Amino acid sequence: MKRQKRPRALGPVWLRWVMFLGGSLCMGLAVAVAVQWVVTGSLSIVWEWFVKWPTYLLLTGVLYGAVVFTLGALLGRLWLSAILVGVAGLVLSLVDYFKTAINGTPLVLADFGLAAQVGEVAGVAGELRPPVDFWMAMIALGMCVGILILVRRLTLLTGRCRFVTFSVSLALTIGLFSTQGAQAAGAVFQVDVNTRLAAANSHDTYGLTLSLWRDCFLQAKKSPEGYSEAYMEQVLARIDEILTEDSADAPAAAVQPNIIVAQSESFYDLTRLPGLQYERDPLENFHALESEGISGTFHSHYLGYGTGYLEMSMLYGITELDFGAGTNICFLEDDAYEKFDALPEQYTKSGYRAEMLHGYNDSLYNRTVTYPRLGFSDLLFSADIQALDFPWEGGIYGGYYMRDSYFFQAMLDRMEDINSSGERAFLYGITMENHQPFDPEKFNYECQIGVTSESLGEEDMAIVRVMLEGITRADQALGDLTDALWESEEPTIVVFFGDHRPNLFMTDGDTVYTKLGLCPDNDTVGWTPEEISDLYSTDYLIWANDAALLQGQAGTRRDSSITAIGPQLLELTGQPVTRYWALLEKVSQVCLTNTELYFVDGTGTPSAGVEEAALSDEARELLQLREDVLYDAMYGQQYITAEMNEPVQ
Repeated sequence: MKRQKRPRALGPVWLRWVMFLGGSLCMGLAVAVAVQWVVTGSLSIVWEWFVKWPTYLLLTGVLYGAVVFTLGALLGRLWLSAILVGVAGLVLSLVDYFKTAINGTPLVLADFGLAAQVGEVAGVAGELRPPVDFWMAMIALGMCVGILILVRRLTLLTGRCRFVTFSVSLALTIGLFSTQGAQAAGAVFQVDVNTRLAAANSHDTYGLTLSLWRDCFLQAKKSPEGYSEAYMEQVLARIDEILTEDSADAPAAAVQPNIIVAQSESFYDLTRLPGLQYERDPLENFHALESEGISGTFHSHYLGYGTGYLEMSMLYGITELDFGAGTNICFLEDDAYEKFDALPEQYTKSGYRAEMLHGYNDSLYNRTVTYPRLGFSDLLFSADIQALDFPWEGGIYGGYYMRDSYFFQAMLDRMEDINSSGERAFLYGITMENHQPFDPEKFNYECQIGVTSESLGEEDMAIVRVMLEGITRADQALGDLTDALWESEEPTIVVFFGDHRPNLFMTDGDTVYTKLGLCPDNDTVGWTPEEISDLYSTDYLIWANDAALLQGQAGTRRDSSITAIGPQLLELTGQPVTRYWALLEKVSQVCLTNTELYFVDGTGTPSAGVEEAALSDEARELLQLREDVLYDAMYGQQYITAEMNEPVQ
């Protein structure tokens, strides 16, 4: 059998090298255009972006071209490296498309923390199909590869030329993907690689690839000016001074109640949506309980997704803004979750047992690693809950996931078991019944409450009815839970809130919020701070089966947030707390939300960012003190971290 001969090079070395370089850059530019084509859904939008910021598309093409060039020199086949880079670019664009389809937010660097669980993420998202633009972009890239195949003899590098080309190109490509190289390239192509931006704004300006690239090289976290042991000792002294100003602190509660935290999937008061009319109140239990508890707007910081990130914010008092760009707060170094005593540990020090229950499996958000470090003794996922074998009549699953009513019965069963052992229960439950996808057939087309709209068509209303049925079931499960607690002799506080609103997409790709006039479009770049604050919030309730447990606050309204509700609970129960949580309580009085996207002060007033907010000098000092404490613990020398885990002296 004859050995197949390799194609012979055509033309002088210098010409082949120039063709090789030109082919790499052209292919890189083609991949850059194809990625944006899929992401934006329109070549005309890509053209408008290029006209507005031509250097950004060119730098994106250089980045892809550099990889094509280097791989081509390594493999000896430019067309083969073009295929590999083209496929990688298309996959990246498709992941961004699916991410946006799932929750309306673009792909960010932090999402790569979930890369190993992409199958599970896709499973809870429902059926995902590539758009037509994806296939068109694939065909276009295929034509580009075809041209490279046709001229392959003119791009063939061999021998010493190929070796030198690969060595030099590898060094230059690595340079482009280094901090120093990014700074240099940013200066040449007018790309700001220093300023942190909200994901939607960054993608709108720089495009998908360049946005991810620049986030890789943003400075992780600036140290406070003058950071040193002496500086942090001054910070500690100032914290103690502020915390001891409230000399008339409430005494420890005479009764230690059980605490049930119910993080209800995609729950919010949908009766506040304009343009929808219901035949009866779908939240009759929630609304009735408001008069018996503390309730209000709940700033959850997310829309359509982010459940695991909310959990970290509530239980540990951190947000992604406390870390470098692209940091996933569910996937920090393991010891990071032990720097501070978490919210459950404020209770487990006083005779409580903390357990987490989740209506799904243990595959997402690194919970099996983080939750034990936050003070939870046991983690019960779907199979563990069903193994409890408590009395139950009816089905376990509703729609695609575990029923909220069954789930809450499991929480009651665990509370009873913990109490029987002589301990108090701190239970954190994460429901799933109302989780996306919101397919019309999800609940077998059942909708207990009629709903009409003059602005939405029948196909869109079929999707709205799925949301309505899921929230109605969540409300009914809440009613069953509180009814059971009325019959219980064990004093219990329930903290109930929606993790985020569902990003409910209609048949034409717009969300229900756009259709009903709550925002101009799906892209948050054009939203006002008021629109962001409204849609990035849900509703919450703190209720007790003994009104005395609410310290005279029953029936009151108070805005809260995912970072404020933990301190709010600690204040309500009179629980002895560490300096860290006492500081967070003070901060929550002046700041309910502080993210890359928007800021909400203690009164519920939104603004585009902390710089634009009308804050007093005292409020800004509190925010700086919190930032100093977190920097010292997570990036610095932990000069005062141990002291922050102790009560104020």
